[in-house]
Amino acid sequence: MNSTAASTDGRRAKGELRRRALIEATVRVIARDGAAGVTHRTVAKEAGLPTTATTYYFDGIDALLTAALTSCMEEDSARIEQLAEAPGDDVDRIRALSVQMADLLTAPGHLLAEFEMCLLAVRRPEQRTATRRWKNALAAFARRLTDDPVRVKLFTHAYDGLLLQGLLAGEAPTAEEFEELLRELLRPE
Repeated sequence: MNSTAASTDGRRAKGELRRRALIEATVRVIARDGAAGVTHRTVAKEAGLPTTATTYYFDGIDALLTAALTSCMEEDSARIEQLAEAPGDDVDRIRALSVQMADLLTAPGHLLAEFEMCLLAVRRPEQRTATRRWKNALAAFARRLTDDPVRVKLFTHAYDGLLLQGLLAGEAPTAEEFEELLRELLRPE
């Protein structure tokens, strides 16, 4: 590889690291201050980068919010897809998902940011595409346990509701409580 190609690859890698840092900083700002707290300045400061970095990598705040939502949904989808494909039976899958749900509520900042970004997507249709893979991953997980399309739909709608109610509760539900609810929702054979 010649030195020009190596320096181009190095700049590209550095640029991707900076972009990733800005997305992660956006999620932290939303978790702490809400979406209204997302400005070029607050995100750059949170990421430890100059303010100009946000405008270099993102066309505006909406683009930054869309990238953050997409990133969160991609990570969450990958986790659900791994659980669906993990070895074990239906009981093991439900138990693993229940533990994951309870764990999300032990440090809820990331989850809180996701819900806030999803609510923004209600008013910003261009941000809704980020949630499609998430919904598909939940449906695929449910189809591993039931072939009843109503139960699959019920699960995909109820999952986020269970987590939202967990955020609102004074004391977050335990993995065992989530497991009981998921078994009722999915009723594996």
